[in-house]
Amino acid sequence: MRQEDLHFYSDGLRLSARIYLPEGCGPQQRRPAVVCVHGNSGRRDVYMPAFAQRLAEHGLVSLIFYHRGFGDSEGVRTRNVPLEQVRDITSAVTFLQQRPEVDATRIGLLGLSVGGATVTYAAAVDERVACVVEVAGYANGERWTRSKRPTWEMLDLMDALQADRIERVLTGQSRRLPYEVVYPQGPGIRKRQAEAYSSAQRYEGQYPEGYPLENIDEAMRFAPEEVVHRISPRALLVIHTERDTMVPVEEGKALYRKAGEPKKLFLIPGADHKEVYAEINAQIFGTVMRETLDWFDRYLGRGADA
Repeated sequence: MRQEDLHFYSDGLRLSARIYLPEGCGPQQRRPAVVCVHGNSGRRDVYMPAFAQRLAEHGLVSLIFYHRGFGDSEGVRTRNVPLEQVRDITSAVTFLQQRPEVDATRIGLLGLSVGGATVTYAAAVDERVACVVEVAGYANGERWTRSKRPTWEMLDLMDALQADRIERVLTGQSRRLPYEVVYPQGPGIRKRQAEAYSSAQRYEGQYPEGYPLENIDEAMRFAPEEVVHRISPRALLVIHTERDTMVPVEEGKALYRKAGEPKKLFLIPGADHKEVYAEINAQIFGTVMRETLDWFDRYLGRGADA
C-alpha cells in the first residue's frame, strides 16, 4: 500500500485529500474505490486514516479528504452546510474516476457520523455511486437536533438561531461556540475521547475558533430519509451503535425503513457513537470493518477481474 497527498476542487474551492493505493494497482489493474467521509467535527486525520488504510489493505483504492472549511481545505472555517458537503462528495467521485488506478464504474461511499448522512444523500442524487455504507448518521436533521436537548434548551436554542440569522444578514458572520455546545455529547464519550486523543487532536485543539451556530440551522434543513429510496436498486448498508448518545439509534432505523432493496441494518449492541473509531474501541472498529468489507466485496468486488 502507498499513499499520496493531493487535492481536487469543489465549487471552485481547493480541497485537501489523500489517496491510499493497494499494492499492484495501476492502469492495467484498475481497482474499485471508496470515498471515505468525515463527520461534523471535521477531524479527517484523527478519525479517517484507519478506515482508508484497512480498505486499501483489502484491495480497494480509498480516498479521504477535508470538506470545505476544515483542515487545510479552502472555505469558511468549520462552516458545515450538508448540501455543500454533498457536492464535495460528488466532486470526490469525479476526481476518483479520473485516476488511472480506479475502475470508474465501481466507486462506493463510506461515511461516519454526519458523514453517514451526507453519503446517503450523495448516493441518492448521484447514480455513479455503486453502493454505500453509512455509519451512525442521522435520517432527519431537525429530529436529530431536537433529540439532543430538553424542551427548555430547545426553546432557548430557537431564540438564539433567530438572532443569529439576523446577525448573519447584517454582518455576514455567525456566532461561534465550542463544539460541545453546538453538538452536545454524552459524558462517557467525552471521557473516552480525552483518554484516546491529545488536546491538539480534540476539537478545542484543532479548531479553537469554534463552530458557527449557523451549522445547526443547516442541519435542521437536511433530511436524507426523504431521498434515501432513490439509492435502490444500488445497495445501502446502515450500521449503528445501539447505545449511541450522539445520534440515537432510531435515526439509523428510520433511514433503513425508508430505503429500498438491497439494504441491510446492522446494529452493534452495548456500544456508543464514537466506539466505531479504532482509537476508541478497536474491537468495535473491527466489527464495523468486517461488515463494511463484506458489503463492498458483494457490491463493488475487490480485484481488477471482479
